[in-house]
Amino acid sequence: MIQSTGAARELPEALIVNPYNIDQCATALHIALSMPKAEQKDRIKSMRGLIQEYNVYRWAGRMLIDAARVRQRRRLMGKIQESENSLQGGDFIG
Repeated sequence: MIQSTGAARELPEALIVNPYNIDQCATALHIALSMPKAEQKDRIKSMRGLIQEYNVYRWAGRMLIDAARVRQRRRLMGKIQESENSLQGGDFIG
């Protein structure tokens, strides 16, 4: 059972509920408790594998890489803008 966070998209095997909805929680608990043991094991194994692979360290690393790309893109756009401004200002001799 997962609230509507990013985890709900990352763990499709989970039973997704609104934790403030008592009826949804009760239904999900009933489904989970009546689910065949093999299905329970398959679901939890899959989710544990995803969590081990995509942990907070990998998430943080990706955030840093994305931030570096944004910074690099802004720097490049700034250089392009400077070039366009200098061409409009008559600095170009041709």
